[in-house]
Amino acid sequence: MSDSVNTPKVALITGASRGIGAATARLLASRGMRVVVNYRSSGEEADGVVAAIADAGGQAMAAQADVRDEHAVRSMVEEVVSAWGAVDVLVHNALIPYAVKSFHDITWDELGGKLEQEVRAAFGLTKAVLPGMAERGYGRIVYLSTVLSRHPREGMIALGTAKAALDQFARFVAQEAGPAGVTVNVVAPGPVDETTLADVFGAEHKLRHAAATPMGRMATPDDVARAVSFYASDDSAFITGTVAPVNGGMAMD
Repeated sequence: MSDSVNTPKVALITGASRGIGAATARLLASRGMRVVVNYRSSGEEADGVVAAIADAGGQAMAAQADVRDEHAVRSMVEEVVSAWGAVDVLVHNALIPYAVKSFHDITWDELGGKLEQEVRAAFGLTKAVLPGMAERGYGRIVYLSTVLSRHPREGMIALGTAKAALDQFARFVAQEAGPAGVTVNVVAPGPVDETTLADVFGAEHKLRHAAATPMGRMATPDDVARAVSFYASDDSAFITGTVAPVNGGMAMD
């Protein structure tokens, strides 16, 4: 376990300057964790998330790194460990850009590039935090995926294929990390309002998604953050290698 049950856990959330990442950072901080708000280029927005957490009585710091760059990721993790001693929780939420195209129109560079960058980012982040977690005998890793990894939709072959690879990557890491006290899980939302992906399709598309969902609406970033928070907590101590759908019943396996 961590050095002391009284020491707040440290959670590193990638892509946390807005949307699901920001909602997760705020929620984990409200539940007593010290939060690292990672960003690639939105420094002002990341600082805003940190300020909001501080105003609410929480602890947070911003950390810049492109998650596709293994050197930058290692430097960021070293910075966090230097400041707060450990990374107990990794929430990998950062969205890697991708093409919205049919198979007919997409090129291999667009599909293969998304696949490579998606797995590279997860690989580099996990390599950077898992040894420390294993040494301490405690860790929580949560990857953000999508319902599209199991339920295809027009134009989303690049994202769906890359996230399907991420889902399987998580299972292999979960199997290997379990004996060291580290759980590894995936949260796979359906369409989430107030996010970059939702804005790609516009208002009419959002209405169709809401109408096709038994709950009668799209997910919000807070809905997803609550699922992530469960996996990041000790309530999920005996759950690993799973994929949690957060889609209001839109897709039922």
